[in-house]
Amino acid sequence: MSYRESARREPVRTAGAGVEGAARAAGVPLTVVPISAAEHLAFVRAQRSVSFLQTPGWGCVKTEWRSESLGWYDGRQLVGAALVLHRPVPRLERFTLAYLPQGPVVDWAGESGEVGATGEHRGIDAWLDPLAAHLKARGAFAIRLGPPVRTHTWSAAQVKEGVADPGVKRLTDLPDPRIDQVGASITGRLRDRGWLPQSPEDGFGAGQPQFVYELPLAGRTEADLLGGMNQLWRRNIKKAAKEAVEVTVGDDLKGFHDLYVHTAERDRFTPRPLRYFKTMFAAMRAEDPERVRLYLAHHQGDLVAAAILVRVGARAWYLYGASSTGKREVRGSNACQWAMIRDSLAAGCDVYDLRGITPTLDADDPHVGLIQFKVGTGGRAVRYAGEWDLPLRPKIYRAFDLYMKRRGR
Repeated sequence: MSYRESARREPVRTAGAGVEGAARAAGVPLTVVPISAAEHLAFVRAQRSVSFLQTPGWGCVKTEWRSESLGWYDGRQLVGAALVLHRPVPRLERFTLAYLPQGPVVDWAGESGEVGATGEHRGIDAWLDPLAAHLKARGAFAIRLGPPVRTHTWSAAQVKEGVADPGVKRLTDLPDPRIDQVGASITGRLRDRGWLPQSPEDGFGAGQPQFVYELPLAGRTEADLLGGMNQLWRRNIKKAAKEAVEVTVGDDLKGFHDLYVHTAERDRFTPRPLRYFKTMFAAMRAEDPERVRLYLAHHQGDLVAAAILVRVGARAWYLYGASSTGKREVRGSNACQWAMIRDSLAAGCDVYDLRGITPTLDADDPHVGLIQFKVGTGGRAVRYAGEWDLPLRPKIYRAFDLYMKRRGR
């Protein structure tokens, strides 16, 4: 049965009707029902790694969206969860785009025929059919999701060789990437079932970046990590130590934001307001006091760099950074990064995620500096499955897509 066919079925019952009753009503092995924030958070805590964008607290951060937590039940057992952000259509507020950033949190590996956490083989249809039925019944005109699965990986050495080769312009031009069979299977299945890829050429769209840079931490020591960095990174970390740059974890969000606005003016991007960061810290710390940290690098009393680290389970993310134009020679940004990497390692994280990169390796492209900075840590460039849309009400979806294109998303 296709997603479009499943979306025309009778809507599933809510949690109030009971899980078993909902499963019988939907006629599917798995049932999607609303769950409480507490149930959602308990499920997240039981996983090895979940994107911070799929925690219930993140719904509180995105105040311009309406959020809800959904759960997949196998009988009485909660086997999957998702944070769904709802964006209304202008002048048609009863219809929404249902967005699941880097989610849902389900057994994606089951699509490849591997045995999932519940001991059963399940393809993505079993997860996404009941999701489509539930969301359409509640007014969604389309679903947008980003499967948290890799499709391609390139080593730091491959990236460096590509930047040095004038014949290579993009990551995807590099030979012999490591191909993830789970990711390849999932993207093929989504395309076959009518999902529409939303990731643009540069990897940055309206949602989350498709290309990221990751530093593996599992099984490594601080000496291993330093040894894997390039000479410039090691020299900059030593320079910061020699200059007595002090990195602390603190709560000076106003100081961070002032430096962040300064960085935005210098690097020509639009900064978020201070209230956004205050909301983020309050919501995420309410779930876990260690969920989000602010790192502040001072030199002789001056704030020279700052960065925000987020951690959920065994994964840590470098989320925002800022640096002063003056005193750049003391390398406060490198000092912040090294402190966050060390703390992530000490916390038992498997991966330190430096977040988005563009796939360009063209030395003449101004964006290449971003990947050159991050590749200096060692690690790997990763392409994820990207974001995909499933239109549930095609006319409204086309109107919304046109509206977003006109306003530049």
